[in-house]
Amino acid sequence: MTNKELNILISKGEGLTVEFKKTENQLPKNLFETVCAFLNRNGGTILLGVADNKEIIGIQKNKATQLCKEFINLSNNKQKLDPPFLLHAKTLEYFDKNLIYIFVPASSQVHKTAGKIFDRGNDGDYELTTNEQISNLYIQKSTYYSENTIYPYLKEEHFVNGFLEKTMQRLKNVRPAHPWLNLDKEEFFKSAGLYRTDLKTGEKGFTQAALLLFGKEEVILSAIPQYKTDAILRRKDLDRYDDRENIRCNLIDAYEKLMDFVAKHLPDKFYLMGDVRVSLREKIFREIIANFLMHREFNNALPSTFIIYEDKVVV
Repeated sequence: MTNKELNILISKGEGLTVEFKKTENQLPKNLFETVCAFLNRNGGTILLGVADNKEIIGIQKNKATQLCKEFINLSNNKQKLDPPFLLHAKTLEYFDKNLIYIFVPASSQVHKTAGKIFDRGNDGDYELTTNEQISNLYIQKSTYYSENTIYPYLKEEHFVNGFLEKTMQRLKNVRPAHPWLNLDKEEFFKSAGLYRTDLKTGEKGFTQAALLLFGKEEVILSAIPQYKTDAILRRKDLDRYDDRENIRCNLIDAYEKLMDFVAKHLPDKFYLMGDVRVSLREKIFREIIANFLMHREFNNALPSTFIIYEDKVVV
């Protein structure tokens, strides 16, 4: 984030998606109330080192890095944020002061801190204290995010055999300190929102998200028959296609298939980062494909399409 962008953000002041915290050398005691509220509502931005009246206090320079690490660790601590949500904090130089920038996305789950549930309004964070308020929040999440749909008869036997273990090994290779690696299977499913309890009905079970991530193809199609992803090459035949792959498997396998489709049809030009060659194609398309697969409405019958043209890629 540039100083110009920070100027705009700070000048607008606090609101539904912006919160300032006045601190210099420690994390504010109520920081995770705001984190929880943003996760439960529409997401938002937190700036540490700025007072409510927009005064720039700044974080002590010898404390900034430590506070960022502390925040990241706490966001992955179930005792602090339940369920945990992997968040990041970044030190920004704003003229001659250090600030800590935290972006919190909206979550598909309901989060608690210190056993309490917080929501966000224009006036700040507020605790949900009545059963009606809490139930409404759960209903809002379950209706807005179709991947929270519970399938009470979905069992682990419907998942691709050994797929979870394979996925966790991949995670270990990339993020060896990830907190999910320390959880047993049941805790992982719950922490990741893949096994839920509907507080309105009492129904428990694996969710649509679990089915889409780990399910066998025939099980996915029996539950979501309209689900498919089209990978298409249109270079010469623009009315139809030069190559096409119709993908109906789980999302983890779908990611691999789409990356293979990219490798088959797009060049990977030589590029050095320092004195090490890196694959720009992989760096770019792993982000595009991951977001393309995850951020869609799976109950919509319109297929998602990934189209490679002569001069562009359209998703």
